[in-house]
Amino acid sequence: MKKTILFFSCALALTAATSNSILIRNVTVHPITAPEIQNSSVLVIDGKIVDIGPRLAAHQGARVIDGRGLHLYPGMINAATNVGLAEIESLRDTVDLDEIGTFNPELRAEVAFNPSSEHVEVTRASGITSVITLPGSGARGGRGGGGGSVITGQGALMHLDGWTWEEMAVKPSAVMEMVFPVLNSGVPRQFAALTGAAATSFADQEKQYKERLQHVSDFFQNVRQYRQAKQANGPDFRPDLKMEAMLPVLDGKQSIFVRADRERMIKDAVAFAEKEKVKIIIANPRELGTAGPLLKEHHIPVILGKTFELPLHEDDAYDAPYTLPAEFYKAGVKFCFGTFDVEFARNVPFEAAQAVAFGLPHDEALKALTINSAEILGAGDMLGSIEKGKLADLILTDGDPMEARTSIKQMFIAGREVPLQSRHTREYEKWMQR
Repeated sequence: MKKTILFFSCALALTAATSNSILIRNVTVHPITAPEIQNSSVLVIDGKIVDIGPRLAAHQGARVIDGRGLHLYPGMINAATNVGLAEIESLRDTVDLDEIGTFNPELRAEVAFNPSSEHVEVTRASGITSVITLPGSGARGGRGGGGGSVITGQGALMHLDGWTWEEMAVKPSAVMEMVFPVLNSGVPRQFAALTGAAATSFADQEKQYKERLQHVSDFFQNVRQYRQAKQANGPDFRPDLKMEAMLPVLDGKQSIFVRADRERMIKDAVAFAEKEKVKIIIANPRELGTAGPLLKEHHIPVILGKTFELPLHEDDAYDAPYTLPAEFYKAGVKFCFGTFDVEFARNVPFEAAQAVAFGLPHDEALKALTINSAEILGAGDMLGSIEKGKLADLILTDGDPMEARTSIKQMFIAGREVPLQSRHTREYEKWMQR
């Protein structure tokens, strides 16, 4: 009787495993971390890649997909967005950003993520399977740092498929977003005379800048004192949500996502990280200057923004944004791409493609969209490449995913095929039938 029950249990387990398996065969596999493999197969069981090879047998009950003439890539990652937190910018009720307060480390983007957002479908239709969603409006291009929020909250790495935010979260609280203080040049006397604004000198602006930096340092010192009090666990100790949220940062378990667009801001952010003994990621830099060796020396990664932008300075070369990724590559700095917005999050592969046209090696651009993003965000063991043991985030294409003319034929997120229809495709089909 016991043997019969054991045999029946094993049979049920085997049936459950094979019913959730997929075999994609006769396809050109692009692992990203290894050379491409032609006429190969990939076996997926229970959402994970279990084998890659030329002659893999399909398990009983497995779904077999013939990818002859097609290419298999890992799903791409947009490393900086507000997807899921903002829907229509002009309708405030649909935008869950811009909380009041200078320091809001306790805010978590994943709990406010809207799985039904139209932007989820539109973004993944371009081959993007995961995004970092950020709680601060700076992800939409604002600079901030001049008196508003400094620490805006915790960004989350989210899958673009699922019924609930818990199901979609790949890495909750992946980064702590920070807007580094900005040193402005002041209001010139001539401009002040014309507009009626108060004239401010560079010395005054620099004084205010140093005061804001000191304010941030004081906050970090308060967190350290809180940690000491917590470890002592005295009778007067009271838990504090803000301070608790900062402890993973001090312990080196969570990186600070520092938005710093100018060369001086980058250097000051690195000096700040050294002083406070924290890990940082430089986000949305608009220039490199002489900061390359400093970033490389301290092994600080970078999340680059859009290449389809105007130059930062009026006397910059017209192609300065296009060549910036190649500059970071030549400097030996590890980087990935993000769009720092909602409505154009789907365009991140084309932002990378523009950099390829202006000097960035093609393979490096693909890495920046996949494995580099995963590793920078602390998820390199789960995402970013086609390797055994990783989540089966895969896209089946008829060409290079960075090419606008390439079609995404099928997409799998954690081994589950997801539809590629979106508001755009539905409107297209509707009006084509008119």
